[in-house]
Amino acid sequence: MLMPSMRAPRTDPLWQLTAACDADRRPQRLDLIVGVYRDDTGASPVFGAVAEAERRLAERAPSKEYLGPAGNRPFSAALTELLFPAEQVRDRMLAIQSVAGTGALRLLAELLAETGPDRTVHLGTPAYLNHRTILRTAGLRVHEYPMLLPDGSPDPDAALAALADAAPGDVLLLQGCCHNPTGTAMPVQRWEELAHAMAVRGVVPFIDQAYFGLGDGLDADLAGMRRMLEILPEAVVAVSASKAWGLYNERTGCAIVISDDPARRAHAYSVLETVARAGYSQPPDHGARIVHEILTGPDLRMRWTAELDAMRGRLSDLRTALADALAHRTGTAEFEPLCDQRGLFLRLPLTETQMGLLREDHAVHGLPSGRINLAGIPAHRVDQVADAISRVHLADRAVSYAH
Repeated sequence: MLMPSMRAPRTDPLWQLTAACDADRRPQRLDLIVGVYRDDTGASPVFGAVAEAERRLAERAPSKEYLGPAGNRPFSAALTELLFPAEQVRDRMLAIQSVAGTGALRLLAELLAETGPDRTVHLGTPAYLNHRTILRTAGLRVHEYPMLLPDGSPDPDAALAALADAAPGDVLLLQGCCHNPTGTAMPVQRWEELAHAMAVRGVVPFIDQAYFGLGDGLDADLAGMRRMLEILPEAVVAVSASKAWGLYNERTGCAIVISDDPARRAHAYSVLETVARAGYSQPPDHGARIVHEILTGPDLRMRWTAELDAMRGRLSDLRTALADALAHRTGTAEFEPLCDQRGLFLRLPLTETQMGLLREDHAVHGLPSGRINLAGIPAHRVDQVADAISRVHLADRAVSYAH
């Protein structure tokens, strides 16, 4: 029988904020919290390529039989070929379908805990909210290091410096592109420098690849990871199909292991299947079939790529427009670095208190860290959002000067 606990129940702060946003009945309310792509109407649209793939699948009516813990193998093969065109990398790889990127993170965290119970995962902060929870729930030690300089700008040497404290077998968690929440884009040269430093220290990369295609383009966003995995003997990669295909509630992803040692790959595969079997038996298939249909159909793949490019273009235009509007309104250079950020999210140089004022006084809902979902801003409301941000920013400066 379950007994009541004296400790407060664990809650996810993101979903608490989302619930508060849903309860806000002001007509001008903007939900810039959850990371889904939205168009100018506020809807999260279905890709045309996805809708057509679903139509074709429905016509063929493929079987709904069990596929096993590894899920849809043709999907995993097509996805890994997209992500890793170099055969020398794919020849050292195993992949199983997962329950979205979050499920891939959990499967791989369990694998790392099973194969290295004394290892530590080095995690840059601020980080994706769920990383810490997933790692610790799997039983891994987590060492956090700051990714930002005192002025709030990204520290380009933070990850390299963190490796100095890493032991052989430790893990460095990296986001593949479009860092959540900072928007940092790590150049290929830095990926290569990190790879060589990790090879010397015997550190394994754990790459979370969720936002590819939304930064500088599909190949540009994947170039750094590809180069790193050409250099290092081992790595694990969690892949989400949620953002690049808009398959948020289909929960489609992939857990990937790279190793030069076939025996270690076989052991990893056994662990991943066992964890998947114990957790959910097998992943849902519909989203995997959609992605496979798109990646293996030349017309659908071309249509999907064009739609992904259009999303990235809209995000870029929104970022530039908002940064320009803020620079004009505030007369400061504090918002110029926004133009260097990439992807779905944008991190404002605002304090937790200022983000609270933005929510309470202006009905603009973001995270206390300053992160907002850029795609949630309709183009015709950029000036309105810029007005709200600048008022919060300038009012706070005025209070500071008064004191």
